[in-house]
Amino acid sequence: MSFSDLFDSEFKLRNKGHFASIVRVALTDGKFSPEEKAFLDKLALRLEISAVEYEEILENPLNYPINPPYLHEQRLERLYDLARIVHVDHHLGDQQEMLLRKIGVALGFNTDNVNYIVDKALKLVDKEVDSDTFLEEMQNMHK
Repeated sequence: MSFSDLFDSEFKLRNKGHFASIVRVALTDGKFSPEEKAFLDKLALRLEISAVEYEEILENPLNYPINPPYLHEQRLERLYDLARIVHVDHHLGDQQEMLLRKIGVALGFNTDNVNYIVDKALKLVDKEVDSDTFLEEMQNMHK
């Protein structure tokens, strides 16, 4: 196995775990709303989840390990990607903030300030900032 194959397989495994975690969050009330399902469809494409993997994860998301990012910067990078997907496509309508808050907690953000973090993230995404600006602004909010 080449180094690039190892990287690709590790990347895909992490994406599957990440997607399964989001599926678990979306299933906390026992079912998907049509908006959540549309969001998951879009997210699966962005994370390069195959149709077969998608169905397997939806059937049993507990088969995949939760891999929350350890580093704060990695959490912010994932939040940036997810906030852009949710905000730009408006698949979730009024539920976008609620789902992002749940995802924020699943990513490892503190429940005491996840509302503030999601609100700030959505405002930055609304301004169409790039990822570097997003990270800088999010990291500076505690200073």
